[in-house]
Parts: sequence; C-alpha cells; structure tokens
Amino acid sequence: MVNLTDDVAPISPEAPNNVDLLATLQHNWSLEMDGVEMYSTLSVREKIPERRTIFAKLSQIEQKHADWWAKRITELGGKVPDNHSGKGHAIKDVAKSGGMQAVILSIEEEERRDVSAYLHQLNEIKDEKTVEILRNVILDEFIHAHALRRLYKESSSGTALSYLLKSQKNGTGSWIGDAVYGVNDGLGSIFGIVSGVSGATLGESHYVLLAGLAGLFASALSMGAGAYLASKSEREIYEAELQNEKLTFDSHREEALEEMSVYYRLKGVPEEDAVRIAQNLANDPKQFLKTVALEKMNLSEEALSNPVRSAISGSVSTAIGAFIPIVPFFFLTGYVAVIVAACVSLVAHFAVGAAKSLVTVRSWWSSGIEMTLVGALEGIVTYIIGMGLGHLGA
Repeated sequence: MVNLTDDVAPISPEAPNNVDLLATLQHNWSLEMDGVEMYSTLSVREKIPERRTIFAKLSQIEQKHADWWAKRITELGGKVPDNHSGKGHAIKDVAKSGGMQAVILSIEEEERRDVSAYLHQLNEIKDEKTVEILRNVILDEFIHAHALRRLYKESSSGTALSYLLKSQKNGTGSWIGDAVYGVNDGLGSIFGIVSGVSGATLGESHYVLLAGLAGLFASALSMGAGAYLASKSEREIYEAELQNEKLTFDSHREEALEEMSVYYRLKGVPEEDAVRIAQNLANDPKQFLKTVALEKMNLSEEALSNPVRSAISGSVSTAIGAFIPIVPFFFLTGYVAVIVAACVSLVAHFAVGAAKSLVTVRSWWSSGIEMTLVGALEGIVTYIIGMGLGHLGA
C-alpha cells in the first residue's frame, strides 16, 4: 500500500483545517486512478471479448470512484493531484509464470488491501460526506473482489464465456446459460467431426452418420457428467465455506458479530441498528451462517444448481446442438449433403451466438457473427484436414 504522503498535491490555503483529510482523499484518488489504468491496460491486452468487457467495466467503476474523490477534494478546497503513483506491479505479473491467474490473484490482493484501508478510514473519519463515499466505494470493492475470485477460478480451465454462463445462477439465467453452453459445445464439436469425415469420404453419408452419432453420444455424456460434477463441487464448496464460518463463529463469536454489523453499516444501516441485526441473527446460528455466506461471499443455497438437473440440461442441450450438423446426411449424400450441412450448421452457429446475448453483455448480432465466423473457419479447416487424410488413406 502506498504511504498517504505519496503523490499528495499542495493543499489550498482556503482549507487549512482539512490538511490530513485532504491528504487522505488525494491518496484515495491516486489509488482509484491506479485502478483505472490497471484495468484499462488489461482490457486492451485481453484477447477474450467477454473477459475484455469485464476489465473495461471494472475500469469504468474505478473512474467513477476517482471522480467522487476528486469532487470531494474540490469541495473541501483542495487540489486534485496532477498524476498518480501507478501501482503497476499487478500488470507486470502478465510476464510472470501463471499467466492470467497470476495477474488476477495479484489484483485481488490489491483490492483487498484497499478495502482494508478504506474500512480503517471509515472508523476514523468524521466527515459525513466522505463517510458516505467510503461506504459506496467499499461496497463496489467487495463486488470487485468476488468477481475477481470467480474469474480466477474460471481462468484455469475455461474461457470467459464459461465464467459468464456459469455465473448466471438465479432464476431463468441458470438453465438458459447451461442450455446455450451445451448447444454451443455440441454444435461446434460435431460440426468439426462432420466436416472432417465429409472431407475424407467425399460426403459418404454412411460414414458421416456413424461418426456424427458416435460423437453426439460421447459429447452429450461428457457434458452431462461434467455439469453434474461441477454443480456437485460448487455445492460442496458452499458447505465447506459454511463449515469454516461456523468454526469462526463458535471460536470468535464477538468478531463474527462485529464483521456482520460492518457489512450492514456499509449498506447505510445506522450503527446501532446494524449491531442489533447482527445480534438477532446470531440467535439463530444456522440463519446467521447463511447470511454471512450471502453477504460476505455472495453465496446462497437457493442459487446453487441441482446436480441432476444440470446433468440432464447439459446432456440434452449438447445432444440437440450435436444433432443439427448430421440431419442432412439422413436424406442426402455427396457434396450436396456437405453443402446443406454447412449452411444449416452456420445458421445454427449464428442463432446460438445470438442467444448468448441472453447471458452475456454482447450485442446479439455481434455475438452471432463472431460465432458464425468461428464455425466457418472450424468447418473449412477440418474439411481440408479430412480431405488430406482421405488421400493418405487412398
């Protein structure tokens, strides 16, 4: 954490009694501008569109915080600093081993240190307007930390798309995300198989159907098993977190109550009321732990997916997507079947890509065109590879 004396601009003589407060606010402004630069840089460097959008949004939120501090500094008669310190260590981690995970982990740690400093200020500063800004900033920073933690987990084994889809756990978003993800996976994988086998066999429907159907069942079963295990693991993580919080509650009850009251104070609840709410919740330890999980970790039992439902949804949606590219080969053969299958599959790619806009921040046409281009490239490459393999076999 940067010392409060770093990058502090001269204080206006019109506010001689606010020197310490202005120094703190100027430091806060510097921190938020560091965040703006950091997230903007990551957004520019990021290759995955969905993840790039997330970083850009985080940069906008940090800019909003900086504007709040700048306005308050001006109101108190101070001067907004001409530049900021530039906490570039997180960006430098891009070149280190670990890739995006290392970067996200470093940023998450930085965000948590900032939250700790802001919480300390919340207890020390008496200026009401500044306290109100602190509450709003801290709430946003907690959201940042949770988003980064999830992004960190997803960056190890999937794309930002999987992160966005899996994060839709409330209401219709859950099954829509699972369904779109399954159709996308089945359509993409089987379209590649169909294209490759068509290239190798010149569109011989018998072989294409055998390969396509085999791939369909394999993909559907694999997706179903993966969805089941992922949902089950998520529930186990939730239960483990509850157990950890229970141990903390049992061994450090007063600290747990104080922490809970802080969360409500950050939401604007008066201190006495926040303490009373925490104490009332503590009278029912089970409910207290569920509330802690929701407020502190953004986890709730109601938001968890049912493993069996996830498995069925994943399997069925994958099978539907996988079935689309092979339908023409039930009725046609040769190059006609290949052309019809390609057209049908590309239309389906666009439709699925457009459907992604239901669970992502992308526009429907942009997402649809992108997926269509990816599908076309996949089909061309696998068809050429298949032709080459077919000539080698001949």
